[in-house]
Order: sequence, then C-alpha cells, then structure tokens
Amino acid sequence: MDKPTIAQKAPIVIEMTAGSYYWCACGKSKNQPFCDGSHKGSSFAPQQVTLAEAKKVAWCACKHSRNPPFCDGTHRTV
Repeated sequence: MDKPTIAQKAPIVIEMTAGSYYWCACGKSKNQPFCDGSHKGSSFAPQQVTLAEAKKVAWCACKHSRNPPFCDGTHRTV
C-alpha cells in the first residue's frame, strides 16, 4: 500500500460553509486540504465530506489521522 505525502505537520483549520467537499488523501494536492486530482495513477482517492451546517473544521494535513479527514493529533508523531 502506498504511503501518503505529508502536506504539513499541523491541521488546516478553516471556517467552512455547509456543502460537499473532497478531502485530499494522497497529500500531493496543491489545493490542500482539498483534492485537485494529483492522486491520479496512485492507489489514493479523495474522501467526500458533507457538512450539514457551517462550522470550523480542523482538516488533517499529515494524512495519517485515524479519523480522516479530520485531525486527531497524529501529526505530532509522524
């Protein structure tokens, strides 16, 4: 299994509006934390996330969270 690229070792915290988003799982997107198609040709696929309401989200950027796409603090140990 391929290992994801660590985009950064801290979450990306953003005030989000309600809607659907595609979180980058490979770590190669230039539009972190969202997918830009950079995973093509790899074993990775973006993860669709639907937010029912506006809220602040801590997106995982190390790509090793045990609760993807959300940060769980794993970046402290990778």
